[in-house]
Amino acid sequence: MKNLKKTVATIVLITAVTISFSYKSDFFEIAKQIEIYTTLFKELNLYYIDEINPADVMDKAIKNTLKDLDPYTRFYDEQGVEKARISAEGEYGGIGASISFKDGNLIVKEVFKDYPAHTSGLLPGDEIIKIDNIVLKSLEEEYVRLLVKGLPSTKLNVEIKRQNELKKIELVRETIELNAVPFYAMVDDEVGYISFVKFNRKASQEVKNAFLDLKAQGMKKLIIDVRHNPGGLLGEAVNTVNLFIPKNKVVVTTRAKLDKWSNTYKTKNPPIDINIPLVIIVDNRSASASEILAGALQDYDRAVIIGQRSFGKGLVQRSRKLSYGTQLKLTISKYYTPSGRCIQELDYTNRNSETGKVPKFSEGKVNEFKTVNGRAVFDGGGVTPDLFVEKIKKTPAAEKLLNSDVIFNFVTEFYHKNPSIEDPKIFRLPSKKYDDFKKYAEIHADEFKLNTELSIDKSMEIAEKENLKLTKEYINLSKKIRSEKINSLDLNKKEILKELENRIIKRYYFKEGTYLHKMSFDEEIKKGLEILKNENKYIEILN
Repeated sequence: MKNLKKTVATIVLITAVTISFSYKSDFFEIAKQIEIYTTLFKELNLYYIDEINPADVMDKAIKNTLKDLDPYTRFYDEQGVEKARISAEGEYGGIGASISFKDGNLIVKEVFKDYPAHTSGLLPGDEIIKIDNIVLKSLEEEYVRLLVKGLPSTKLNVEIKRQNELKKIELVRETIELNAVPFYAMVDDEVGYISFVKFNRKASQEVKNAFLDLKAQGMKKLIIDVRHNPGGLLGEAVNTVNLFIPKNKVVVTTRAKLDKWSNTYKTKNPPIDINIPLVIIVDNRSASASEILAGALQDYDRAVIIGQRSFGKGLVQRSRKLSYGTQLKLTISKYYTPSGRCIQELDYTNRNSETGKVPKFSEGKVNEFKTVNGRAVFDGGGVTPDLFVEKIKKTPAAEKLLNSDVIFNFVTEFYHKNPSIEDPKIFRLPSKKYDDFKKYAEIHADEFKLNTELSIDKSMEIAEKENLKLTKEYINLSKKIRSEKINSLDLNKKEILKELENRIIKRYYFKEGTYLHKMSFDEEIKKGLEILKNENKYIEILN
């Protein structure tokens, strides 16, 4: 017995010494590397021939340190911390407009209904030239954005250029609220619809308020739309799930390196409705907290999930305060749905150090899990819908077009030529308008160049340096590629027309109009209605 106790004591002592040595060894290595960098930084600052901006050097060093980790681990300077706070809190002081700063031009992209930009007469497409007599052309973007934002009730005077005419507008900043639920309404006599776009601190309460209002209007079935919802606060995801499942049920489990950051999150409150038939619409940009919502309700067979496979972000971040008001947001854990699956898609741990390519868990062996009713669900790559709504794959030309300003500028011209359009519930663009747009896109084809075109442009530059006379051949080839590029847009005619319709409607009827249009024509909403109207089919899917 004595020998056993002595052996156990020896093992404990060896373990403690090993852990202590490992910790000290790590600490020494960290201290050593910091000291090396500090001396390097000092020598550069003292002796390098040109002036060095210490903040820029440090910013690059930090970004380089984090770049090989996952994209959610980020450093925030003081301004970045404030932006993150605004996003979480859901309000800030401003003019109520989305603006884009590109090539020294500040362009109004969208104005929000009933906020100062709208009530003062600012329009999408307006170029802001001056703010309080400060010319913006040569300023940095961050400084320009600071000029726009400010305390509520403070004034700013802007000079704008609209359709080549200069105008002066006075605005008074207000508190701008970023709604988690920008729209909800009854689709018909019994089905309600809630659009849910982010999980900020107001999210679950806004969903609850919308639900209760729709219930008062006679709602018996519900569609919740989390397409393009990038997620947000984990606690708000738990609270939202809690609205539809009983108290004391597991919603999500997190597993971290440190035990204190590993948690099981359960519902804490009585639900508002555990029986109402429910459809959740997701797409490939529904991420994080959106996937917790969809995954938990799927695991409990509480909702039918419709759309496309979700993004696949199964990582949890936490912010850590650093010195001088800065912060580090870092990934601390992975989360798991009630059935035990992790829906993380990209395996950042095994990133290829040479190519930078990140492998996908879904490309390897995926594991099967069971819902409460015994349905098979799988890990390794987002939440897979119970019912797929297939989307036509976009060609490279269509992708480049949709990511450019060509559609935005075309819609701006359309708006100024057409004083009004039909009600958003019935508005449709005729095919002829697509032909008009194609001609416009061809004129502005240089604004959405394909990689093929960029490569040829680069080759032409090299050819000129090497005194090769290829101008004629280059022009002919460029014309041929441009023609093929424009013609290839026809493969995504439906998607382009849909985008044109949405953006045109938004100009006249704001975001509310685009949602009203969706309720009439959107494929996923139609599919949701079809399932909710067919009780037997709904029950069959969940069982």
